[in-house]
Amino acid sequence: MALKIQRPTPFPDFTPPTNPELRAPLVTPGKSQGREIKGNFPLDQIVIDHSQVLSCDRYGASAWTVTAKIVTTLPTGEPKLYFLKCAEENQGKAMLEGEFNSMLELYKTSPDFFPRPYKWGKLNLISPETYYFLCDFIEMNHSVPDPVFFASQVVQLHRASKSPTGMFGFHLNTCQGNLPQQTAWNPSWIDYFVQLVKGAMALNKERNGDWKDLEQLIDRLITHVVPQVLGPLEANGRTVKPTLIHGDLWDGNIGTSLENGRIYAFDACSHYAHNEMEIAIWRTKSCKILKDKRYLDSYLSLMGTSEPVEQFEDRNRIYTCYLALHASACHHGSYFREDSYEHLTYLINKYAPLQ
Repeated sequence: MALKIQRPTPFPDFTPPTNPELRAPLVTPGKSQGREIKGNFPLDQIVIDHSQVLSCDRYGASAWTVTAKIVTTLPTGEPKLYFLKCAEENQGKAMLEGEFNSMLELYKTSPDFFPRPYKWGKLNLISPETYYFLCDFIEMNHSVPDPVFFASQVVQLHRASKSPTGMFGFHLNTCQGNLPQQTAWNPSWIDYFVQLVKGAMALNKERNGDWKDLEQLIDRLITHVVPQVLGPLEANGRTVKPTLIHGDLWDGNIGTSLENGRIYAFDACSHYAHNEMEIAIWRTKSCKILKDKRYLDSYLSLMGTSEPVEQFEDRNRIYTCYLALHASACHHGSYFREDSYEHLTYLINKYAPLQ
């Protein structure tokens, strides 16, 4: 019996929701070289280094964090800008520790593609406990990047990366959105992918409750579809390289520098995975720019397609299924859950139809 594929309901263009209730941390404003720091965002002394800090102002919008732009002058007299992100409680700690470690690994591997991260830590605030992440501030716009140039930066990252353990995963759980991925080290790509999917399903059930037969279909995906779609990657002597991926490389997490015209990526939730997992997000409904097939074609022409080539489309679907499933937990279901469900029903109908 074939499952009926339910098309997602119409949706507006996706932009990350901004929480108007989020406010700047209520810290005691620090001083720089004995002087008050201008701006509407109080800057904790723990963030201030030996630079002369001139101002700190709220900048940008985010769903789960508050962000600011710090203007400083270096001891050499050169101006220097920093980007500050703050978030509260254990969730904030997990998000910002994961982002710092992700960006550090990415920057070490491909410094021309990512803003330089400096540090993360806990602010001098008892209640609520608040954490911060500090990196370079790069003035950017969201102009459409050249497909070949953008793809070449992604390929350079993927080729240059090397897992420190030779396994898939990361040394801590990174957060896609505001929730952790299950990124414990695993030597098997199939087992690691199942680990990710089970984690995303558990988050969905915890935060969204039961929905249709989603949990049953995920179980069938794991037992019947994953071995057929991902198993051939490691059959007949083939291997999958654990590749460092950004993890959330959609339109909203890239920008073009107004200073040098280079493309930068940010807001990472990295782990070592099959490189094709990186580009699966480009087919999701969040992407309006990277959804253009020229980006996928440019990437594959430079990087190559894993064997068996004829299963690329289904691998792309199964990776998208996981990404949308995790996003569903972050965004209270919404169209992400329907998107994941659509891919689920397609794959099960093709590889393991219900009798």
